[in-house]
Amino acid sequence: MAKIEGAGPETVERPVPPELQTMSADRIFWSHFSPNLAPAAWVIGVLVVSLGLGGWSAFVVLLIGNVLGALPVAACAVMGPDTGLPQMEASRFSFGSRGKRLPALINWVNCIGWDAVNNVPSAIALILLVQTWGMTLPFWLAMAILALAQLLASAAGHDTVQTIEKYLGWILLAAFAFSGWMAVTHRPDGTPMVAARPAPDGAHILLALGAVSSFTLAWTAYASDYTRYVSRRTGRGKVFALTFGGIFSSAMLMELFGLLTGAMIASPSPESVILALQSWMGPLAPVALAAIALSSIAINAANDNTAAYALISAGSRLPRPLSAVLTAGLAYVLAVMGEGRFTTLYENALLMALYWIAPWCGIVLTDWYARPPSLKARRMVTPQGWSPSAILFVAVTVATIILFSSTPLYISPVARLLQGADIGYFVGFAMAATGQYLLLRQQARKYRLTGIKVTQA
Repeated sequence: MAKIEGAGPETVERPVPPELQTMSADRIFWSHFSPNLAPAAWVIGVLVVSLGLGGWSAFVVLLIGNVLGALPVAACAVMGPDTGLPQMEASRFSFGSRGKRLPALINWVNCIGWDAVNNVPSAIALILLVQTWGMTLPFWLAMAILALAQLLASAAGHDTVQTIEKYLGWILLAAFAFSGWMAVTHRPDGTPMVAARPAPDGAHILLALGAVSSFTLAWTAYASDYTRYVSRRTGRGKVFALTFGGIFSSAMLMELFGLLTGAMIASPSPESVILALQSWMGPLAPVALAAIALSSIAINAANDNTAAYALISAGSRLPRPLSAVLTAGLAYVLAVMGEGRFTTLYENALLMALYWIAPWCGIVLTDWYARPPSLKARRMVTPQGWSPSAILFVAVTVATIILFSSTPLYISPVARLLQGADIGYFVGFAMAATGQYLLLRQQARKYRLTGIKVTQA
């Protein structure tokens, strides 16, 4: 029986006491595995093909991109048992008591966008599934059914969410594995698995690598949310391995299906993937449609729960369940209003994830793992107000957007030189990590010079 998580802001702001850190370690794997069993990951594989990559070059891009994206997620997840805090709240140790609010607020807005983006293809699949039974379902009602199911799970809290991830994950794995096998082995006669293409240029390789890595990197903002209830006695290596294994294996599996079917799909969009699967699977199409419809419950239950945590870390005093209700409600309105414009929604959500998560992640991980010995005892001390790291976060995020970004609305000078390739996420992470390391070295020198004794607060 799943437990109901506390409703007050203290559930987010205070560490989980040791007596409540009783979650089974296997939940870590499922919490990072199941949400990626979704059409969005399949689309990433199709996108790689549409950018001109194929064969081994495309496979290597998927491999490297997923490793680059999953490593920071696993490194952040390790913080959960030690801090007992959700990921955005744990960033207060780097950003300060007020500085944490900005990335937390951005993450909440990001969660609303992802909620809407994730529900659109599932609603389309649900509509098509109902049609196979001879009935019709309007888009707004399909969206409402999915949003309500996700809301009920997220309002109950992490234990319900992680229980859903474990058991629904098995169902999704079986359904998508079967659908993927059908798609790869039952393609029309004479249709190439991957279309013959000229060798891709560097710009397209960078674009593909960015799309793949950003898809998994986005989960860094969620990581410790689903490890903080694990006992502190759980080995850090085990937490790291379960997180990395979960997110890497599921993303790689779904993206490989996209890669192997990309030449047969009209465009890199969930709608095209859904229609192609429906055509290829014939009378067995309801299996794929049901899996796609259910997939948004796995991903958005976690998404809405994390959004509730983030809104409280941003300064809201709303109870956690009401924060989840607000998130799901706004996402529902956004999705219904954006009906028929999924590709734009998806693109914007990915870009948002790219530009703020990389600098935030670089700062948080450097602060946690690269502290000089004299500062290690203060690793879980919260600076008052805005810390220098919070200012660094803003500066690096703005700089990477202005100098390195490549979007439909704005192409930076560096991106123009690189034929549209966007390296802002790589540069943002490196700049923020380097800046944070220099700040830590400066603080260490200050303590040595002043002779201040460093103690745990």
